[in-house]
Amino acid sequence: MLDQIKALVKDKGIEYFFCSFVELSGAPKAKLVPASHIDDMAREGAGFAGFAAGDLNQGPHDPDILSIPDFNSLMVLPWRKNVAWVPGNLHVNAKPWPYCPRTILTRQLERARQKGYVFHVGVEPEFMLLKKNSHEEYEPWDALDNTAKPCYDLRALHRNLDVMTTLLRYTQELGWDPYANDHEDANCQFEINWTYSDAMTTADRKTFFKWMVRTVAEQHGLWATFMPKPFANLTGNGAHYHMSLADAQSGKNLFLDDRDAMGLSQMARWFMGGLLHHARGLAAVIAPLVNSYKRLIRGAPRSGATWAPVYVTYGASNRTQMIRVPGPGRIENRAVDGAANPYLASAAMLAAGLDGIENKIDPGHANSENLYEMSEQDLVRHNIAFLPTTLREALDCFEQDDVLHHALGKDYAAYYAGVKREEWRQYHQSISQWELDHYLHTF
Repeated sequence: MLDQIKALVKDKGIEYFFCSFVELSGAPKAKLVPASHIDDMAREGAGFAGFAAGDLNQGPHDPDILSIPDFNSLMVLPWRKNVAWVPGNLHVNAKPWPYCPRTILTRQLERARQKGYVFHVGVEPEFMLLKKNSHEEYEPWDALDNTAKPCYDLRALHRNLDVMTTLLRYTQELGWDPYANDHEDANCQFEINWTYSDAMTTADRKTFFKWMVRTVAEQHGLWATFMPKPFANLTGNGAHYHMSLADAQSGKNLFLDDRDAMGLSQMARWFMGGLLHHARGLAAVIAPLVNSYKRLIRGAPRSGATWAPVYVTYGASNRTQMIRVPGPGRIENRAVDGAANPYLASAAMLAAGLDGIENKIDPGHANSENLYEMSEQDLVRHNIAFLPTTLREALDCFEQDDVLHHALGKDYAAYYAGVKREEWRQYHQSISQWELDHYLHTF
């Protein structure tokens, strides 16, 4: 493998590597390593002080973490072709570090492979392009992009053509096979879609994509954000996950059944049943921020719909619920948002789905109603559950879910919950402008 990489380095003129990894939040970290030291990097990885690198359950007294590169996922930077990015798995004292999100997904994918499955994932990452105004506040950058229903607006898309065509060209150069780009439902909100892959490849690509989008935006004097809900009056940023299982030997799509009305096999329905059964605990991983639950709301922004699900149910091409069946042989989880760590999100959803298959969990009846308009009484009568309304509520559900704890590792699950509870504590004890506006002169 290393000989092949060396040949690639020579052929492509690669002079430097970003030896990279992600911590709990999914933020990429890296060291820049000259290609002249590729042997050292391949053998020993790049060393980092874990306590300084983010939430990795290390203190300042702990030994270094080492990111051992996975050269199968190497990507040459389209905008800097003498530099390559290579993600890795973390090790401490020559052993895999259990607090490494990529290692957690690696372990879960191996569990699926032992059962004869390959987990395929496609993702729809939404993001907004912003700039600072005269008050040093971020706002949608394009003042002309101001309609109440801007989705698919040609004029706004055209004004962003330089950014979008650059991103499309880069994803083409990377071999991701992008097939669509559009203006989404919020002002200055966009999405780029590329072809699905195995879950690890998609997780690596999504990590790289977020960095690439921000890099291109900065080159145009803008800031790109994947924050779930940057503005109260606009639709938030989702990252819908499309999922299926393939036979590890033949590659056959095990979710496909042409005889079924939705094109789903019984296995797909059980997998979907597992996602729905564990939905409230899953929320803590796939909607991981305090801010995530300001996207998962029942009220509508000015465009008329949040496009975010709060209802734990499924149906065909129905965007008002958690699980949508957009076409034969795959299911879409619409609750995942732009802040989700792609490694942890994929690991947790795979575990929930496998539990559904193992225990033959029935997903229940499909829904075809507009759940945004259904009354509280009808929702109760149809036994339709809700996703948590706050991060704290989601963590309560997560801490009671043994399947998710086993998937992430019990120690990591406890660590994850602790980090997120501290995030909730800091938020809850902060004083917002809303409180000052409503209470300061009233009481």
